[in-house]
Amino acid sequence: MTDQGARTRVLILAAVLAVAFGTLTGRLAWLMVVERGALAQLAERQYSRTVVLHAQRGPIVDRQGGPLATSTETESLFAQPRSVGDPVRVAARVAPLVGVPEAEVHAALTSSRSFVWVRRRLPPAVAARVRALREPGLGFVEEPLRLYPNRELAAQVLGFEGVEGGLAGVERAWEEELAGTPGKAIVGRDALGREVATPHVLKAPAPGHGVMLTLDRTIQYVAEREIDAAQRRTGAKSAMAVVLEPRTGDILALAIRPTFNPNAFLDVASPDHWRNRAVTDPFEPGSTFKVILAAAALEEGVVRPEDRINGEGGSITIARTTIRDWKKYGWLTFAEVLQNSSNVGAIKVGLALGRDRYYRYITAFGFGAPTGVGLPGESRGLLREPRRWSALSLPTMSIGQEISVTALQLVTAVGAIANGGTLVQPRLVRATFDAEGRELRRFAPRPVRQAVSPETARTLTRLLVRVVEEGTGRNGAIPGYAVAGKTGTAQKLDPATRRYSHAPGVLSFAGFAPADDPRFVMLVLLDEPAHEKWGSEAAAPIFAAIGREILRYLEVPARDAQPVQIVAGQPAAPRRLPAVRLVSTALAGGEPARVMPDLVGTTLRQALAALAALHLEVRLAGQGRVVAQTPAPDTPLAPGVVAHLVLRNDAPR
Repeated sequence: MTDQGARTRVLILAAVLAVAFGTLTGRLAWLMVVERGALAQLAERQYSRTVVLHAQRGPIVDRQGGPLATSTETESLFAQPRSVGDPVRVAARVAPLVGVPEAEVHAALTSSRSFVWVRRRLPPAVAARVRALREPGLGFVEEPLRLYPNRELAAQVLGFEGVEGGLAGVERAWEEELAGTPGKAIVGRDALGREVATPHVLKAPAPGHGVMLTLDRTIQYVAEREIDAAQRRTGAKSAMAVVLEPRTGDILALAIRPTFNPNAFLDVASPDHWRNRAVTDPFEPGSTFKVILAAAALEEGVVRPEDRINGEGGSITIARTTIRDWKKYGWLTFAEVLQNSSNVGAIKVGLALGRDRYYRYITAFGFGAPTGVGLPGESRGLLREPRRWSALSLPTMSIGQEISVTALQLVTAVGAIANGGTLVQPRLVRATFDAEGRELRRFAPRPVRQAVSPETARTLTRLLVRVVEEGTGRNGAIPGYAVAGKTGTAQKLDPATRRYSHAPGVLSFAGFAPADDPRFVMLVLLDEPAHEKWGSEAAAPIFAAIGREILRYLEVPARDAQPVQIVAGQPAAPRRLPAVRLVSTALAGGEPARVMPDLVGTTLRQALAALAALHLEVRLAGQGRVVAQTPAPDTPLAPGVVAHLVLRNDAPR
């Protein structure tokens, strides 16, 4: 080989090497300068993953601070599919442990994505068994787990939480306060996808705020126990009890059956069990709605308790439709109309009241509008404007038909009677608080309006006490306490015939106790019971069973419930309601003379009942039993006289 040839080959080789080196240098420069950001992100995706750290959800507690919903730390299983060795083998090992179908686990492990969740929020024992497999490509991130320590207790009120936050009830309505602020962390992996270090937290999550409800766990438990037993006993489609504190509007209990366990809400047979029927499901109230009719008629002066109404032998025909009573009645006082739940009597009073005035009071008691309690899916019920009423609407609405209300609307309206005529917005949330337990915000009771006067409320209360003591509500009586209440038996429309079915519909009882100083108002409702026919038989005993336990729990002392016998004085002359309009009939000789009864030693309730018939203004001093009175017993009562009563707790019985 000549020197010239060797030199040529060396030059060619040098040129090739120079070109190769230049190309490599250029490529390195391109990668290091131009592609640096993209490659760095790719490397980070391969060896680490930024994940969202969910904040610990704020607790939900009852009015005493008892836990209703809490959170604890748990672990969620994820996979990096590119680092998984044999997806078929890993899926077969992991699926039985985490309770996910093997096909779903395999699909996750073979995903084209670099990060997939396999199962969120595993129980600690399950997470430990998966970790023991030591499979490449699998890892864990700590996340909070929502727990409901009382299982089914108040399930429809609380709702439940899913992966994306609150999905029902308070959990959904107060999502913004409960959820907190999520954080971020980096999960590091080696070349085989194995965890090389604990997740590096970039931003710590901030815990959510707690929510204190007005519910009382003890009262809620008692209500649910009795409602559960009643549903099983009667075979009802559903059952419900709603308990309120009338002065504040606080919801003390809201018990619904059927129910579910929010810890395993997906396991429930029907999602209908999740629904809070007390706010979402309107129904025709039937005779319990006569309380609203009575309040309106008494307030407008259309009728007085002693006014007489012809029961027409138990039936009345209006607009070619005959409406019947459950029993044939002749002449009844208005007090007896309520006491016996006479449909004919109620219809006559409704016709005398008139549709415009009746509608005004129906809306004044909150019907036709949401209560504003703040729960998802609340219904406003069904209430048409008077211009859309038919000739039959006023009579049927007088007996609680052709109008739909929610359980919460009805118990709130009855609570207004117990509260001296003042309608108060129902309240479910008392306060919110931070992670250290410091109160952030308190929600005060909200009076809405004065639906009727205190005098009307007191008069109606006395009539409702008679319903329980002498009328259809006897099974709602609580020994030792004066109970005011009203029964209801509402038929349902048959979709086929468009007529009211004779089969049991909605049976109910609404009332409050003690009548002279109400501590609770309650509605009990049974929907389509198989083994009961009347609200007086089915719902009233449940009210008594729950109410007895509530009064004992609240340490409300029993009082003498025997009625006072009025030995002097006569009531004002009665009026009659013949046909379908009111006609006042005065006695020829005018009103008889009135005298003051002897009230010393009686309870406040007994004294007020005695004086109510005399239409006196009463002024009180002290508490307990009457120890002194003005005017003195047997004193003739002049028009406009005021009765003064002095009461004392240690007065002899």
